[in-house]
Amino acid sequence: MAVNQFPVTVLGAELLKEELQRLRAVDRPNIIQAIAEARAQGDLSENAEYEAAKERQSFIEGRISELEAKLSNLQIIDPTTLNAEGRVVFGATVRFEDLDSGDSKIYQIVGEDEADIKNGKISVSSPIARGLIGKSEGEVAEVQSPGGIKEYEIIEVLYK
Repeated sequence: MAVNQFPVTVLGAELLKEELQRLRAVDRPNIIQAIAEARAQGDLSENAEYEAAKERQSFIEGRISELEAKLSNLQIIDPTTLNAEGRVVFGATVRFEDLDSGDSKIYQIVGEDEADIKNGKISVSSPIARGLIGKSEGEVAEVQSPGGIKEYEIIEVLYK
């Protein structure tokens, strides 16, 4: 059975490691303390603080397990070392123009856990990224959107 690898940039891998460290070193001990304090209040059957703390503990433990699994299967890609000869690949930063509106956008194609549209990072599995990958500067990418097919001309591809 093949193991799923999760592509991630160097920065994305560091952020996942930091989150795991915070969950283990800060959040887990805090929630254990909160549960102990709620238990000390007596009857657990009607203790909302206890129920909320147990629910939070379940979330934290689930996220720790998820991060441990992902970190063991990461495929870390450093965009600065890529030589894709101007093609759009994972980790690349792409400046493109919407041929209908003339709007220009710049996005870096990153792993799902690092996607943040407000900061110019789109998931490799997003329709825009899938449409751009494999194309080169000057080419037009067709992307299926809810409003129909959009055409984007690739203006610049950077590996930074």
